[in-house]
Amino acid sequence: MATIGYARVSTREQETHLQLDALRLAGCSVIFEEKASGASQRGRPELARCIGSLQRGDTVVVYKIDRMARSLSDLLDILRRIERAGATIKSVTEPLDTTNSMGMFVVQILGAVAQLERAIIRERSIAGQMAARARGKFPGRICELSREDEQAAVAAYLSGGTTYNIIGRRFGVSSSVVKRAVYRARDKRRKQGGCE
Repeated sequence: MATIGYARVSTREQETHLQLDALRLAGCSVIFEEKASGASQRGRPELARCIGSLQRGDTVVVYKIDRMARSLSDLLDILRRIERAGATIKSVTEPLDTTNSMGMFVVQILGAVAQLERAIIRERSIAGQMAARARGKFPGRICELSREDEQAAVAAYLSGGTTYNIIGRRFGVSSSVVKRAVYRARDKRRKQGGCE
Protein backbone atom coordinates (compact mmCIF):
# COMPACT_ATOMS: atom_id res chain seq x y z
CA MET A 1 0.00 0.00 0.00
CA ALA A 2 1.50 3.30 -1.14
CA THR A 3 0.69 6.96 -0.57
CA ILE A 4 0.89 8.64 -3.95
CA GLY A 5 0.77 12.40 -4.47
CA TYR A 6 -0.56 14.41 -7.40
CA ALA A 7 0.28 18.11 -7.88
CA ARG A 8 -0.86 20.39 -10.69
CA VAL A 9 -0.72 24.06 -11.63
CA SER A 10 -2.55 25.56 -14.59
CA THR A 11 0.25 27.42 -16.39
CA ARG A 12 3.99 27.16 -17.00
CA GLU A 13 4.51 30.38 -15.02
CA GLN A 14 3.08 28.90 -11.81
CA GLU A 15 5.01 26.65 -9.44
CA THR A 16 4.04 23.52 -7.50
CA HIS A 17 6.42 24.09 -4.55
CA LEU A 18 3.66 24.63 -1.99
CA GLN A 19 1.80 21.51 -3.10
CA LEU A 20 4.96 19.38 -3.23
CA ASP A 21 6.01 20.38 0.30
CA ALA A 22 2.54 19.54 1.64
CA LEU A 23 2.43 16.20 -0.18
CA ARG A 24 5.85 15.18 1.15
CA LEU A 25 4.73 16.07 4.69
CA ALA A 26 1.66 13.87 4.10
CA GLY A 27 4.00 10.93 3.52
CA CYS A 28 3.81 10.58 -0.27
CA SER A 29 6.46 8.17 -1.52
CA VAL A 30 5.79 9.01 -5.18
CA ILE A 31 4.51 12.34 -6.55
CA PHE A 32 3.18 12.96 -10.04
CA GLU A 33 3.55 16.62 -11.02
CA GLU A 34 2.41 18.60 -14.05
CA LYS A 35 1.78 22.09 -15.38
CA ALA A 36 -1.38 21.89 -17.43
CA SER A 37 -4.87 23.29 -17.61
CA GLY A 38 -7.45 21.18 -15.81
CA ALA A 39 -9.98 21.66 -18.60
CA SER A 40 -9.80 18.06 -19.82
CA GLN A 41 -8.25 14.82 -18.63
CA ARG A 42 -6.59 14.31 -22.02
CA GLY A 43 -4.44 17.37 -21.33
CA ARG A 44 -3.18 15.89 -18.04
CA PRO A 45 -0.91 12.96 -18.88
CA GLU A 46 0.61 12.82 -15.37
CA LEU A 47 -2.86 12.40 -13.86
CA ALA A 48 -3.43 9.44 -16.20
CA ARG A 49 -0.06 7.98 -15.15
CA CYS A 50 -0.92 8.55 -11.47
CA ILE A 51 -4.26 6.75 -11.71
CA GLY A 52 -2.76 4.05 -13.94
CA SER A 53 -0.10 3.28 -11.32
CA LEU A 54 -2.58 2.65 -8.48
CA GLN A 55 -2.74 -0.70 -6.72
CA ARG A 56 -5.37 -1.97 -4.29
CA GLY A 57 -4.98 -0.22 -0.95
CA ASP A 58 -3.09 2.80 -2.31
CA THR A 59 -4.10 6.32 -1.36
CA VAL A 60 -3.92 9.30 -3.74
CA VAL A 61 -3.19 12.57 -1.93
CA VAL A 62 -3.82 16.03 -3.39
CA TYR A 63 -3.31 19.49 -1.92
CA LYS A 64 -6.85 20.51 -2.89
CA ILE A 65 -9.47 18.59 -4.82
CA ASP A 66 -9.54 21.23 -7.59
CA ARG A 67 -5.92 20.32 -8.39
CA MET A 68 -7.26 16.98 -9.64
CA ALA A 69 -10.65 17.89 -11.14
CA ARG A 70 -12.17 21.01 -12.72
CA SER A 71 -15.84 20.01 -12.67
CA LEU A 72 -18.13 17.74 -10.69
CA SER A 73 -18.52 15.32 -13.60
CA ASP A 74 -14.73 15.23 -14.03
CA LEU A 75 -14.29 14.60 -10.30
CA LEU A 76 -16.85 11.77 -10.26
CA ASP A 77 -15.19 10.12 -13.26
CA ILE A 78 -11.78 10.31 -11.55
CA LEU A 79 -13.24 8.94 -8.31
CA ARG A 80 -14.74 5.98 -10.19
CA ARG A 81 -11.36 5.21 -11.78
CA ILE A 82 -9.60 5.41 -8.41
CA GLU A 83 -12.29 3.21 -6.83
CA ARG A 84 -11.97 0.62 -9.63
CA ALA A 85 -8.25 0.41 -8.84
CA GLY A 86 -9.15 -0.33 -5.20
CA ALA A 87 -7.57 2.92 -4.02
CA THR A 88 -8.82 5.95 -2.07
CA ILE A 89 -8.23 9.69 -2.25
CA LYS A 90 -7.44 12.30 0.40
CA SER A 91 -6.90 16.05 0.38
CA VAL A 92 -4.28 17.80 2.51
CA THR A 93 -6.39 20.94 3.03
CA GLU A 94 -9.94 19.53 2.95
CA PRO A 95 -11.72 16.88 5.06
CA LEU A 96 -11.74 14.18 2.41
CA ASP A 97 -11.68 10.43 2.97
CA THR A 98 -13.36 8.24 0.37
CA THR A 99 -13.15 5.09 2.46
CA ASN A 100 -16.72 5.71 3.69
CA SER A 101 -20.03 6.98 2.28
CA MET A 102 -19.91 10.26 4.23
CA GLY A 103 -16.46 10.96 2.81
CA MET A 104 -17.76 10.36 -0.74
CA PHE A 105 -20.62 12.79 -0.05
CA VAL A 106 -18.19 15.46 1.16
CA VAL A 107 -16.03 14.99 -1.97
CA GLN A 108 -19.05 15.52 -4.21
CA ILE A 109 -20.14 18.62 -2.28
CA LEU A 110 -16.64 20.13 -2.44
CA GLY A 111 -16.41 19.38 -6.15
CA ALA A 112 -19.74 21.13 -6.77
CA VAL A 113 -18.67 24.13 -4.65
CA ALA A 114 -15.35 24.42 -6.54
CA GLN A 115 -17.24 24.30 -9.86
CA LEU A 116 -19.67 27.01 -8.65
CA GLU A 117 -16.76 29.19 -7.47
CA ARG A 118 -15.07 29.00 -10.90
CA ALA A 119 -18.36 29.84 -12.64
CA ILE A 120 -18.90 32.88 -10.38
CA ILE A 121 -15.33 34.13 -10.99
CA ARG A 122 -15.84 33.73 -14.75
CA GLU A 123 -19.18 35.59 -14.63
CA ARG A 124 -17.60 38.44 -12.64
CA SER A 125 -14.72 38.67 -15.11
CA ILE A 126 -17.09 38.85 -18.09
CA ALA A 127 -19.29 41.41 -16.32
CA GLY A 128 -16.21 43.55 -15.56
CA GLN A 129 -15.09 43.40 -19.20
CA MET A 130 -18.58 44.38 -20.42
CA ALA A 131 -18.72 47.30 -17.96
CA ALA A 132 -15.28 48.48 -19.12
CA ARG A 133 -16.35 48.31 -22.78
CA ALA A 134 -19.52 50.28 -21.96
CA ARG A 135 -17.24 53.02 -20.56
CA GLY A 136 -15.16 52.93 -23.73
CA LYS A 137 -12.27 51.00 -22.21
CA PHE A 138 -11.07 47.83 -23.81
CA PRO A 139 -9.05 45.40 -21.66
CA GLY A 140 -5.84 43.91 -22.96
CA ARG A 141 -3.23 45.26 -25.30
CA ILE A 142 -3.78 47.96 -27.87
CA CYS A 143 -4.92 46.34 -31.12
CA GLU A 144 -3.46 48.87 -33.52
CA LEU A 145 -0.49 51.20 -33.94
CA SER A 146 -0.62 54.86 -34.93
CA ARG A 147 0.84 55.58 -38.38
CA GLU A 148 4.03 56.98 -36.84
CA ASP A 149 4.43 54.05 -34.43
CA GLU A 150 3.79 51.56 -37.22
CA GLN A 151 6.53 53.13 -39.36
CA ALA A 152 8.92 53.09 -36.40
CA ALA A 153 8.08 49.46 -35.56
CA VAL A 154 8.58 48.33 -39.17
CA ALA A 155 11.89 50.23 -39.38
CA ALA A 156 13.07 48.64 -36.13
CA TYR A 157 12.28 45.15 -37.42
CA LEU A 158 13.78 45.65 -40.87
CA SER A 159 16.99 47.04 -39.37
CA GLY A 160 17.51 43.60 -37.83
CA GLY A 161 18.67 42.42 -34.45
CA THR A 162 15.23 42.34 -32.84
CA THR A 163 12.04 40.28 -32.84
CA TYR A 164 8.32 40.88 -33.26
CA ASN A 165 7.84 40.16 -29.55
CA ILE A 166 10.41 42.72 -28.39
CA ILE A 167 9.01 45.40 -30.70
CA GLY A 168 5.46 44.57 -29.62
CA ARG A 169 6.39 45.03 -25.96
CA ARG A 170 8.08 48.33 -26.75
CA PHE A 171 4.94 49.70 -28.43
CA GLY A 172 2.39 47.97 -26.16
CA VAL A 173 0.89 45.71 -28.84
CA SER A 174 0.97 42.01 -29.61
CA SER A 175 3.69 40.51 -31.80
CA SER A 176 1.05 39.68 -34.45
CA VAL A 177 0.21 43.42 -34.80
CA VAL A 178 3.88 44.13 -35.52
CA LYS A 179 4.11 41.18 -37.92
CA ARG A 180 1.07 42.39 -39.90
CA ALA A 181 2.59 45.88 -40.07
CA VAL A 182 5.84 44.46 -41.47
CA TYR A 183 3.94 42.34 -44.03
CA ARG A 184 1.91 45.38 -45.12
CA ALA A 185 5.11 47.41 -45.56
CA ARG A 186 6.75 44.64 -47.60
CA ASP A 187 3.66 44.22 -49.80
CA LYS A 188 3.58 47.96 -50.40
CA ARG A 189 7.24 47.92 -51.43
CA ARG A 190 6.65 45.02 -53.82
CA LYS A 191 3.71 46.78 -55.45
CA GLN A 192 5.81 49.91 -55.85
CA GLY A 193 8.56 47.86 -57.45
CA GLY A 194 11.01 48.35 -54.64
CA CYS A 195 13.43 45.79 -53.36
CA GLU A 196 14.01 44.67 -49.80
